[in-house]
Amino acid sequence: MPRAGLSPAALVDVALEELDAGGGPLSIGAIAARAGVKPPSIYKHVAGLAELEALVGARIYDDLGHELEAATAGLERADAARAFLHAYRAFAVRHPERYRALPVHPLGHPLLEAAGERVLGIAARAVDDLSGDDAIHALRALRAAAHGFATLEAAGGFGLATDVDASFDRLVDRLVAP
Repeated sequence: MPRAGLSPAALVDVALEELDAGGGPLSIGAIAARAGVKPPSIYKHVAGLAELEALVGARIYDDLGHELEAATAGLERADAARAFLHAYRAFAVRHPERYRALPVHPLGHPLLEAAGERVLGIAARAVDDLSGDDAIHALRALRAAAHGFATLEAAGGFGLATDVDASFDRLVDRLVAP
């Protein structure tokens, strides 16, 4: 019988606590220990590590999506792109362990795919004046700039004394035409 209080959503909460504590990459054993149960108990709520990772990824993409949506609400094109880039970076730097746990390809689970599509849809508002390959290239540039900068920053990759915020602002200015 499943332990009272445990559910897939509760396990995602536990997994996020584990990530925030620097406990990544996730494992069934670590999640079970943090939840106070034996590892086999986890399988009463999720099919295995792959499903748990997909659910965790979906939650993180949802959280990222909420922040991106709030930052870009009512904005279009260049203003939306700037807000998207700044909010994306802020999320990744504020939650480095969670951000590292995001799957690069949000595929393989319906909730993960839906959450990834939502983030893509928010980014698409920044390039809604483009179509076809031009829109795809612009979306890739937004993602690459946000992901690359944030990943390097969260990992402590900018050790020079020059202001990191100023560097990011310059990147955004070069990427986003007024």
